[in-house]
Amino acid sequence: MKRIVIWIFLFIILFSYTYAANNLDTMKVYFLDGDYNAAISEGEKILAATKDSSGSDELYYLLGLSYLKIGNYLRASDIFEILLSEIKPCRFKEEAELALGDTYLLRGNLEKAKTCYLQLLRANPQTKLKPQLYYRLSKIAFDSGNAQEGIDYREKLKSEFPSEVEALTSQDICYIDKNIGSQLFYTVQVGCFANPVNAKNLARELVSKGYPAYTKEVVIAGKDYYRVLVGNTTNRKEIARMAEKLSSQGYPTKICP
Repeated sequence: MKRIVIWIFLFIILFSYTYAANNLDTMKVYFLDGDYNAAISEGEKILAATKDSSGSDELYYLLGLSYLKIGNYLRASDIFEILLSEIKPCRFKEEAELALGDTYLLRGNLEKAKTCYLQLLRANPQTKLKPQLYYRLSKIAFDSGNAQEGIDYREKLKSEFPSEVEALTSQDICYIDKNIGSQLFYTVQVGCFANPVNAKNLARELVSKGYPAYTKEVVIAGKDYYRVLVGNTTNRKEIARMAEKLSSQGYPTKICP
């Protein structure tokens, strides 16, 4: 009888491990395909079905990223906190620390995000994530109105990691502008298109509604993109009010230096 119980116990463990491994593979496929809701569904099923810790760091990391991708920053933050505090060893420690900072950045908590990024940078000054940290710290400085600090981080990125600038800039072309001078101007980005016709049509629509809209061509990683911008002033509060008004009318907005 005792032997039967042992075999049943071993079978349950083996089944649990196989289930988790198979579902984690399925979750990865969904994540790589950009179906983040499906990835979350699979990830939550694994958490509910098994207590096995094998591969938990990868599970939590992918789950946190999936929540981050769909804009559920609070849940993403919780997942990354669990990963960093409870899952040992963690193969994705620095990546999770960076992502945790991103959850605060995307919620507008610039000070908390900055703290996360600086802690990671100080803990490992040679981290492979240094370019991303410089980039994010530059963004925070510009958004906080500290132009000089933003420029300093931008220059560090350009001098230490010149090959990374285009790749990072292509993700969010607002923040690293090669033409930024000593005086910082702000504008609202409402769109960015590969097709210039789409950019011009949106600009005309905005002008017809009384907005000072225009297009600006930029080259990212050898490709032409066309930004649709509204306003251009050193008064960040004025731009913030304009961004709020545009957002209330259904336009996606981003304040850019």
